[in-house]
Amino acid sequence: MGEVRAALLEAARDLTGVSDTARLDAELLMAHALGATRDAVLLKHLGDPVPADYAALVGRRRAGEPLAYITGTRDFWTITLKVGPGVLIPRADSETLIEAAVRHFAGTAGPRRVLDLGTGPGTLLLAALAEWPEATGLGVDTSATALGYARTNAAALDLPATFIEGDWAADIDERFDLILTNPPYIADNDPDVAPGVRAFEPGEALFAADNGLAAYRAIVPDLPRLLGDGGVAVLEIGWRQGEAVAALVRAAGLSARVVRDLGDRPRAVVVT
Repeated sequence: MGEVRAALLEAARDLTGVSDTARLDAELLMAHALGATRDAVLLKHLGDPVPADYAALVGRRRAGEPLAYITGTRDFWTITLKVGPGVLIPRADSETLIEAAVRHFAGTAGPRRVLDLGTGPGTLLLAALAEWPEATGLGVDTSATALGYARTNAAALDLPATFIEGDWAADIDERFDLILTNPPYIADNDPDVAPGVRAFEPGEALFAADNGLAAYRAIVPDLPRLLGDGGVAVLEIGWRQGEAVAALVRAAGLSARVVRDLGDRPRAVVVT
């Protein structure tokens, strides 16, 4: 059966051609197989026998399946979300939107009402509600699968969120202090999409027509009627789309500025 220490080395070698974080992936898969944290694996379990299902987990990752689908969870901001096939996996870059909102509301009581358009498994909305415990929120998505995960996550985190199936903000008649959205923004022919992303994650959450701008053309015209006084909307963008999305916002009569992620790439448009 072998020891965990040797199995981690072998798995990291096997995953090198698949993942830029092969060793980390191997360790997280081992933690999942052992029902332990990664730290516990490295500090306490290196001499333990290898779990019987570990090789199968590594095989799934080697075939390109996203790590989050295999483990069933992904950490985002201060929360842990359940995820699986049919939902967009939260990315660390999307935390840029929450950071922008935190800066906007610094020195205030924070938002009381939050809207998340294209909520997926509840990623942005639930992170915001965890940040501002007095707030309540509404999440909208077209995917029943995604909404199922979002409701499960809200219940597990005990956060006051409601989720509805809808076409962006078409049926919403309310004003919000904070609007968040990570819409599909990748052009169908974009050559930079990783094969595992294209093969496993839902295309409707990734790809958009009009060179990736179709969702913004649907969302931005509604922002003037949705944003409350002193409110802010933060829209995730592809790194080439800052000026195009900002122009749409300004055409709707609102102000826009582009903010960058930790990799210093344009990541969001902040709308006031």
